[in-house]
Amino acid sequence: MTSGRPFGPVGIIDIGSNSVRFVAYGGSERVPSTLFNEKVMAGLGRGLDESGRLSDKAMDAAIEALGRFRLLAREMKLKKLHAVATAAVRDASNGPDFLKRAVKAGIKPELISGEEEARLSALGVISAIPQARGVVADLGGGSLELIPVEGGRTGPGVSLPIGVLRLGKRESAREVAATLKDGVPAVLRDAAEDSTLYLVGGSFRAFAQLDLQLTGHPLPIVHQHCLTPARVRELRQLVRSTSIEELRERVGVQSSRLQTLPAAAAVLDAACRVLSPRRIMVSAFGLREGILYDDLSVERKAEDPLLASALEVGERLGRFGDHGALLDRWIAPLFPDDSDYAARLRLAACLLADVAWNAHPDFRAEWAVDMGVHGNWVGIDSEGRAILGRALCSAFSGDGGYDDDVGALVEQRVLDHADRWGRAIRLAQRLSGGTASLLRRTGIAVEGQQLVLRLEESDRSLFSDAVRKRFKQLGSALGLEPVLA
Repeated sequence: MTSGRPFGPVGIIDIGSNSVRFVAYGGSERVPSTLFNEKVMAGLGRGLDESGRLSDKAMDAAIEALGRFRLLAREMKLKKLHAVATAAVRDASNGPDFLKRAVKAGIKPELISGEEEARLSALGVISAIPQARGVVADLGGGSLELIPVEGGRTGPGVSLPIGVLRLGKRESAREVAATLKDGVPAVLRDAAEDSTLYLVGGSFRAFAQLDLQLTGHPLPIVHQHCLTPARVRELRQLVRSTSIEELRERVGVQSSRLQTLPAAAAVLDAACRVLSPRRIMVSAFGLREGILYDDLSVERKAEDPLLASALEVGERLGRFGDHGALLDRWIAPLFPDDSDYAARLRLAACLLADVAWNAHPDFRAEWAVDMGVHGNWVGIDSEGRAILGRALCSAFSGDGGYDDDVGALVEQRVLDHADRWGRAIRLAQRLSGGTASLLRRTGIAVEGQQLVLRLEESDRSLFSDAVRKRFKQLGSALGLEPVLA
């Protein structure tokens, strides 16, 4: 695992059919952190089907936004600025005129094809969910892109003239399904059938947010939230029978997305009926993240996104530099039966084992839990977040800092196991003072019914009362007799 050294800031301007968005990224090259994010709902694609042109009002709003974003990018001293334009500009007869105005405003957008838009959106999903297998569906204001993914690769994609602005209030799952049947090749249907449909786009995310709010989910984070086709139909029926005002009062979906929710629900319902996926999973990453991922080396692309992010955060917030991987190797002998899934979360907890040292002592556990549970991670679902939070809570000796509702997402035996990870981390950190060199000179192991801590004779003074206490607590949690050797 390589260092998550900063690579930015870099920026992307995405000129879509519904909005014009500027995002600046920094942090880890593998999983960039958002430094700034602003959108303007210019609505370039509104009315495009009727007139075939971008309206003057929409173009003026978009150009005004580009002028602001150019100034912001300059003051942020971005190392690189990408700008792309998609369906609305691509399809409009006066799209070239808009691009000329954009250049005069200081921004030179790349007009990408529908197939390229599909490919980049799929790369965004792969960057966040490397094991993705199925079909990516990216819904925008003017188009729907569909593309198969498997093994970190994309197949041939299609772009269809189905968008939330194009449908507007005329949303009809039956009409959308007919368009899909005509426009989706057999290879795409085969890739989606009984597999996963990955959703990209703000309107799809709003649909998932609706489900999270209605079910009272303890972690209303849309990334990797899953739905079934049956649940999609239930939610669509609710959207069709509920006014926008009622939805606004009941759920925390952005008001700008509520207007497009009926159309998004119709598209998703139709996609489920035509493609027959087994489940639907939401991705927080899409086109913009795909552009950044596309620029990475093969080695960087192969990095685990969760671990790359945890490493970057651990390096930035830790006291004496990162040694999370060493910490994981130190405690690993205590957990020989951990699956690959469990070992990955354990390593993530070790990489984050020093993130709360600078918090108030009475709130370090709460700080660490918040980082594990609510951190801006990808490559992890709600259950994984609950496990990570439990381990970090125990690592910082938190008794009351963990939400039982979050814990209820996984079985108690899994939480108990994560608690033992945390207690082992806590012992290692106290014994070594948070330094790497002392971990290398010490070791811990299970021998029969004993928990054996090995110290060199010259290091025996490390075994203080505080260390002894934590050693006993860990032994008790593991059901072993603690022995100093």
